[in-house]
Amino acid sequence: MANPDLEVLLPVHNEAESIEGTVREIYGELSRKVNLGFIICEDGSRDNTQEILRRLAKELPMRLNLSEGRKGYSRAVCEGMQMLESDYLLCLDSDGQCDPKDFWVFWDARKQADVVLGWRTDRADTFTRRSFSRLFYLIYQMVFRTPVHDPSCPYVLIRKEVALHLCGELGAMKQGFWWEFVARVHRRGYTIKELPVHHRLRTAGGTQGYHWRKMPGIFVKHVAAIFQIWAETRK
Repeated sequence: MANPDLEVLLPVHNEAESIEGTVREIYGELSRKVNLGFIICEDGSRDNTQEILRRLAKELPMRLNLSEGRKGYSRAVCEGMQMLESDYLLCLDSDGQCDPKDFWVFWDARKQADVVLGWRTDRADTFTRRSFSRLFYLIYQMVFRTPVHDPSCPYVLIRKEVALHLCGELGAMKQGFWWEFVARVHRRGYTIKELPVHHRLRTAGGTQGYHWRKMPGIFVKHVAAIFQIWAETRK
């Protein structure tokens, strides 16, 4: 992976059923026009995800960050950002819900803003998750007033300088990484451009973090984190 123009960061946990297909789909679409590599942040999977990733790394331009224990989504993404070498970082979830074909409008817009963010106009998530997300969005925007419709979208193209600057600050929202990222980007004065993206059903398995029984507790913790982030960025 010599001097890639773009690196694709995928946080991965227990995705053995789908990760190879997801990686190959992304690579097949993007490598047609862009010199790219992968940063894979594997988060203590209990299936054979690590074995699959090691095999893929022998064939595709890929750097692995493997973990024996669970770190959580936010820490996994932050560690991936710290590994960045190319000028641009594309962050996607590894569950197959992101459509690689949407990437080209992001790439064309990369010089128009510091961060290009997806907007899931037809979100393929459960009603419960979408309802909690909408309620949290209203509280979030009362505090941050970010110029976006979908601050939690995991389809993000970031300039290297922004990723390296912010990765050391992130971590207040353990399971709401992109909510926090967008808030800090906006509060630090970086520019954001939002583009619509397709959002697909998962190719296999279920959500790795947002089970409905956990969502009320996550909601309360994230509301508290809003005010922590506001206090840390008010200057």
